[in-house]
Amino acid sequence: MSVGIAAAGSGGHVYPALAVADVLVARGIPQDDIIFFGGDRMESDVIPAAGYPFVQVEIHGIRRSLSTDNLTLPLKIRAARNVIADTIADRNIGAMVVFGGYVAGPAALAASKTGIPLVVHEANAQPGVANRLIARRADTVFASYAPALSKLPMAEIVGSPLRAAFGEFNRDEMRMAARERYGVGHDGVVLGVVGGSLGAGALNTIARSLACDDERGFEIIHICGRAHAQEFVADSHDVDGWVVKGYEDDMPMLYAASDLVLSRGGAMTVAELHATRTPAVVVPLPAGGAYQGLNAIDAVDAGGFVVIDQSDTAQILDTVRSLLDDTDRLGDMSRSLADSPHLSAAAIVADRVLEVHRG
Repeated sequence: MSVGIAAAGSGGHVYPALAVADVLVARGIPQDDIIFFGGDRMESDVIPAAGYPFVQVEIHGIRRSLSTDNLTLPLKIRAARNVIADTIADRNIGAMVVFGGYVAGPAALAASKTGIPLVVHEANAQPGVANRLIARRADTVFASYAPALSKLPMAEIVGSPLRAAFGEFNRDEMRMAARERYGVGHDGVVLGVVGGSLGAGALNTIARSLACDDERGFEIIHICGRAHAQEFVADSHDVDGWVVKGYEDDMPMLYAASDLVLSRGGAMTVAELHATRTPAVVVPLPAGGAYQGLNAIDAVDAGGFVVIDQSDTAQILDTVRSLLDDTDRLGDMSRSLADSPHLSAAAIVADRVLEVHRG
């Protein structure tokens, strides 16, 4: 019997889904019997590259502008549901796990139509509308962060599933190789900058300001996002100590090389930073009801992160410079991030999937 997994749109949905899939394989489910459902965004490349079967459906969210696409959305949801339901029957899928993205609704409807168990994982501290609706029909609901309970009171807080590389992370052992990977000094202070899987224009601009500061006493590893790569890689050529990449497929190496990270507050990024005990200045995306700030709240309370509003550029710059000048405080911040719940989340979700799958 197979397992279905629905995840689409962003790394915050896709990579936790892959982490759970990897555990299911380790628990004895053949890789070819774990079938992913998604759309035409990053999941259509990342999931097949990881070796899992992928069924692509045509689906999108509600357009914010006036669009005829909104009129056809119910038909697309029904069509996507039918494709997924047919695949459930054809592949003898015994449980569906939904992580998020536009495919979540059709996948949950298909699970209901075919009568198979449904497990939902909500990544963010402020759940989206789709997961709030489908959670009512789910056999089990998991969430990454405690504030999600205000909208999903039935959820179990387990953290955000991370792939095995994060469980094996050891900064001391990896640090030299990581710094050689980026061509930065072994002994100096390094700032990592990452805006999530798609990049972040505001953080890219801040990174450029820091890099071009004549009094800068640290090096920068800047993951700018593929869409911004041409511009920022070209800018960095004439600036010493500013290493720019469009994308990083081995994030543990970035964290191992960095003393401090400047980042967005996406659920996956927050979980990775916490799990690797990497001090961070988090600049939440100024949209979606400030959910990214809520994602980081536990790490802020512990003392490992600082959260600053995107509009306060001067404070962001001053805080980054101040922290990088205070290695004792960076050490304290790192030590405060012990006991991350995210390292066990993938196993907890996978084991529950197997329980309902065999139930």
